[in-house]
Amino acid sequence: MQLLQNRAAAGARFIDVELRRVFLSLDGRAVLRGVDWRIRPGQRWLLSGPNGAGKTQLLKLLAADVWPTPGHGSLRRYRYRGESFDEPYGVKEEIAYLGAERQDRYEHYEWNYRVEHIVATGLHRTDIPLAALSALDRARIGRLLAQLHIAALARRRFLTLSYGERRLVLLARALAWRPKLLLLDELFSGLDPHNRERAAHCLQRLGASALPWVLSTHRAADVPAIATHWCQLEAGRITARLRLSARSARSRARAVAIALHAAALPAGTSRPVRALADRSVLISLRGSNVWREGALVLRGLSLEIGRGDCWLVHGENGSGKSSLIQTLYGDLGVARGGTLVRAGIEPGVPLQLFQRRIGLIAPELQAIYPRDLRVEELVASGLSASIGLNAPAPARALRLARRALRRVGGLSLAKRRVRSLSYGQLRRVLFARAFVHTPDILLLDEPYAGLDARTCALLRALVEQAMRGGVTTIMTAHRVDDWPLLATHELELRGGRAAYCGPIRKSA
Repeated sequence: MQLLQNRAAAGARFIDVELRRVFLSLDGRAVLRGVDWRIRPGQRWLLSGPNGAGKTQLLKLLAADVWPTPGHGSLRRYRYRGESFDEPYGVKEEIAYLGAERQDRYEHYEWNYRVEHIVATGLHRTDIPLAALSALDRARIGRLLAQLHIAALARRRFLTLSYGERRLVLLARALAWRPKLLLLDELFSGLDPHNRERAAHCLQRLGASALPWVLSTHRAADVPAIATHWCQLEAGRITARLRLSARSARSRARAVAIALHAAALPAGTSRPVRALADRSVLISLRGSNVWREGALVLRGLSLEIGRGDCWLVHGENGSGKSSLIQTLYGDLGVARGGTLVRAGIEPGVPLQLFQRRIGLIAPELQAIYPRDLRVEELVASGLSASIGLNAPAPARALRLARRALRRVGGLSLAKRRVRSLSYGQLRRVLFARAFVHTPDILLLDEPYAGLDARTCALLRALVEQAMRGGVTTIMTAHRVDDWPLLATHELELRGGRAAYCGPIRKSA
């Protein structure tokens, strides 16, 4: 009896949320359709489903960042500390939500605060820092950063960090919030193996309390061993639920992998070799140092990228991969003493002429696009290598945009606004933008992050077709199963330096 009373008391300190017949529409389109779901203290949920199923919007609805469509006899009820709330006003501040959209906000608004100040906004439950840090604040922030093994980042500026480092910092911020319900949208996306392990260990520690959490994921490899429940969302409807029994982590992962339709590279798959007839140099770096927001991110880097090459770039979060892509594209410059030469771009020739030859996929690009832009306009902007459009797109540009959307299976999105897209749908649209013309060069920074298995297979086939056609490709990837089979060269970065630079190694 005492044990039951203790559990009830522990549960009362956390949020119990119930949804009944919840509908959500955005821009006149149904996103969630009659969702029934209850999340209780002590439960740790996996949320899966294809891109566009509504996972992110469901998490935002739970976080009270969006409101359900009125009518339908719907109910969204929160229970906390013995009280019941049919509106989230009394509990919203007790919920922490972390997702790509929240992370992109820092890039969009150029919130380049120091890491310790970012985490402090979790302590004080604000968007931006509003007060100086006390000694107690610094101690608590230091403990959180140490738990995630990122204490060395405390004084760094947020926008100097890699995508994966930013994700861990925002996880520390969410924990500093001391939430009573934790919502994690694709937490592991963009994390290298070491940081995935750190994030998973963090979730493992949270399992010692009754804190309920929901983690959306596409990959079976990201299933935490302590997950207790699984939920599948398709086309805005919950189509399956499963209580995960207390069996081994391997058995759990296998059960969820079947549901996720996870596809792995068959064992023994050989890496094809391409014969390159013309390897004239397109881009040359010599002794290049690159600074980003006051931080040295690439150190003495030298490499030559030839026509038809496919470069695999890998390394831990913060090693400089994204900075390299931004340097090659022209968003970052090489410091004095180093050189960056692009074929056909002489002094006085606008860099944009080079950028128009490039198909670019990058998290930063996804973060900065105007949210009110129509999808077909976003895709058409790839023809001029611009962010948005300065004038209405001509009919020819829109025809090319729709043709590119058809290639990526996204034609139905053409008239939608960017703000109504899921993370995975927007990534698909950016692929259409990259292929709206016939690119000479592809710059792909973690291109398959956040994509479900079906979408990933479709877009990987598109990229491989371009590679076989001789399109020069430079691609960053953490996960081995995302590494291009047609890779000809490899660059391994460590701390901004080249640990290896040359022909692809057999072990890669």
